[in-house]
Amino acid sequence: MKIWTSEHVFDHPWETVTTAAMQKYPNPMKPSVVGVDVLHRPVDPSGKLHSHRLLSTEWGLPSIAKSTNISFTNMVSVGERLTYKPHPQDPEKTVLTQEAVITVKGVNLSSSLEGLMASTVSSKARKGREAVEWGIRKLNAEVEALTASARGSIRAPIAAAALGEE
Repeated sequence: MKIWTSEHVFDHPWETVTTAAMQKYPNPMKPSVVGVDVLHRPVDPSGKLHSHRLLSTEWGLPSIAKSTNISFTNMVSVGERLTYKPHPQDPEKTVLTQEAVITVKGVNLSSSLEGLMASTVSSKARKGREAVEWGIRKLNAEVEALTASARGSIRAPIAAAALGEE
């Protein structure tokens, strides 16, 4: 078993980061993720939201591989936990703590494979953080578009009244 951990600080408030994180798939950084299903999303007694999601992926494997069970779930498992918390000193920032527990069973050199998997998890975590930043930019663009639209719909009646077209 290998445990991988990481901490990252986003320069955005918790509400923005968590909204983007819940909407980060699909995204250009991980085109293999084609869908997300929420399996369970309870709020515990302390008010923490726990979201258990299943990602659907398409890897573009050759047809020969698609017709064979290539699942390594009996040999390799990766349990991942992401925790988003407001930064303790700056409410305009969010701290992301990531943990992955990697277990390889029934394979020679399992510790080497666990190390390789940890390196892969680290690379994918970086892409995941980029995807959250992408989601934040997308949310900000939507807010700006809505704000501009609202301003335009407010100005139109005012302009019409000023021109005597009411």
